[in-house]
Amino acid sequence: SSSTGTVEEEPDGLILIGKEDDIKKSQRITAKVNGREIVVFYHEGKFHALDSRCYRKIFAHMISILQDIDGQACIVCPWHKYKITLETGEGLYEGINPLEPTPTPQWQSKGVKQRIHKVTIDNGNVYVSPPDLSVSFDSDYFAEKYKNSGDLSM
Repeated sequence: SSSTGTVEEEPDGLILIGKEDDIKKSQRITAKVNGREIVVFYHEGKFHALDSRCYRKIFAHMISILQDIDGQACIVCPWHKYKITLETGEGLYEGINPLEPTPTPQWQSKGVKQRIHKVTIDNGNVYVSPPDLSVSFDSDYFAEKYKNSGDLSM
């Protein structure tokens, strides 16, 4: 299940996303932060926030697809099957080293592809920090393209 949050900016620059208990119950919430769609997950006792648009396009209804990959909680894009870590935003792929005598597939990083957002919990509320746009990520292209579209795709 999923819900959509109402955001408000606090004096310290943090953006209120919703109540901690509500997000824990729904497991995720989508919200707009500075016009940009993000999704906040509650998974295995931790909150994570990422751009809601896949670095290749959009996470359309995919947020229910959570998978543990090599000890890392990941979301899987239903269109591209890309695996993205909740913790770091890294894209993962399974590859082999053909120079090994008996190559064994291992999970490798494509690098950080998806912008993550810092989550702060205070007094029962969940906040995210506004994105630091001085550093660019692959997901920024679609986050900007669909910015202020009025459509929360979750």
